[in-house]
Amino acid sequence: MLHFWEEPCISGKNGSGAVFFSGCALRCCFCQNETISNQNFGKEISPERLAEIFLELQEQGAHNINLVTAGHVLPWVIPALERAKPDLHIPVIYNSGGYELAETLKALEGLIDVCLPDFKFFYPQTAENYAHAGDYPEIAERALKEMLRQTGKPVIQEHLIKKGCIVRHLVMPGHRQESIALLEHLAETFGTDSFLLSLMSQYTPVQNQNCPELNRRITKMEYHSVLKTVQKLGFSGYCQEKSSARSEYTPDFHLQGL
Repeated sequence: MLHFWEEPCISGKNGSGAVFFSGCALRCCFCQNETISNQNFGKEISPERLAEIFLELQEQGAHNINLVTAGHVLPWVIPALERAKPDLHIPVIYNSGGYELAETLKALEGLIDVCLPDFKFFYPQTAENYAHAGDYPEIAERALKEMLRQTGKPVIQEHLIKKGCIVRHLVMPGHRQESIALLEHLAETFGTDSFLLSLMSQYTPVQNQNCPELNRRITKMEYHSVLKTVQKLGFSGYCQEKSSARSEYTPDFHLQGL
């Protein structure tokens, strides 16, 4: 689909050529894309068809090819990229939850131009409680290091990203101090000019009985305190308006055109 709700430098005017893959390595209790991440909603296609889809999105005017959660299907995505790459004249974006082995990412070298990882959690216990992945902070940091090595610093041309990395962080209810600690760590570890930061306020509760403390939206105070830290540290990038915490921004998944 042409996706118009990504960061401005990704969606642009024509939309991002998003390809959503079924399945995910994480089990986040607050996932907004549960239909495809954990319910096996999807359609099996060949690498050859996937390559055709990339080129069809380019023909529709997409500013980029946006691979959403492809880490667990890379043995099929890589040959599709290799097949399409000679005819692709737009960047390829690797859109990820951040829970990626650096060794796996190395197999993508030369095939992707932009990385768009989440960095969800700073504390292992939070990652274990909410995503069943206590090693998330360590894995995500190694993955980010590899992504930065491959893509280099962000390159923006005519308001669109061509190369580089955008790191997303979602502010969650009751966890503003963890967000602040994470941002301070990223600034100290990687600097504030090696990637663009995308601070997100779009957390939408899903009424999960296992995590009742997350069954609310974030407050203005929570979001603004994290935003102040972003400004103090000197990050460049994007921050969502508080009104983005709406279910309307979640894509309507369908299997048309596959």
